Amino acid sequence: MTTARKLLTSAETAELLGILPNTLEIWRSKGKGPRFLKMGPRKQDAVRYAEADVLAWIDERTCSNTSQYMSLPQQAQHA
Repeated sequence: MTTARKLLTSAETAELLGILPNTLEIWRSKGKGPRFLKMGPRKQDAVRYAEADVLAWIDERTCSNTSQYMSLPQQAQHA
């Protein structure tokens, strides 16, 4: 049996990350930020983020000192 993934809206994801929803849109267009799901082929179709993917993205960027930050891949530093 599989468990359902909790899907977040862009607004919910932005709130969790402490950023504006527009930032997520910019990141998506640049291939940055957490993984997302497009709910259809059209531009206006909904975008959702799996909560587990967002939390994993946060964990990948968690550092305990500044030298760890400098060793992150360039994309991780700027997204």
